[in-house]
Amino acid sequence: MALHLIKLCVGANSVGDLEEWQRDRTAEAVAAGREPVLWHRTRMFPKRRKDILDGGSLYWVIKGAVLVRQQVVDLRATTSEDGIARCDIILCPELQLVHPVPRRPFQGWRYLAADEAPADLKTSDTGFAAMPAKMRAELLAAGLI
Repeated sequence: MALHLIKLCVGANSVGDLEEWQRDRTAEAVAAGREPVLWHRTRMFPKRRKDILDGGSLYWVIKGAVLVRQQVVDLRATTSEDGIARCDIILCPELQLVHPVPRRPFQGWRYLAADEAPADLKTSDTGFAAMPAKMRAELLAAGLI
């Protein structure tokens, strides 16, 4: 069974912000002649690599709620510019909206069991996926979703 990761998307106010940042990062890589790989660098390397790579995703917490996920393609050991060992979480470029679930702040990443992961939003989900992100956020903040 797949194991997922969950992480705060620090600085993002919406899924649109995350999408824009990733689009910019991809464009910068292409302009520099590098492979356009989406990655997120983190300090700790997950010990349960095999379980994560068995269909796991990175669930992003944005403004106090889990809102979106991206499939994890690979986990790569790397060294940052300051010589410290890090982990690059290689991500599929597709962002999949999920049913919003409130989440309190935490540091770093955490494991997220498959049975605890929010379900994907589908366009047939009573228009919820088509609802503007701001409206979804306001409903979530009011405790209505």
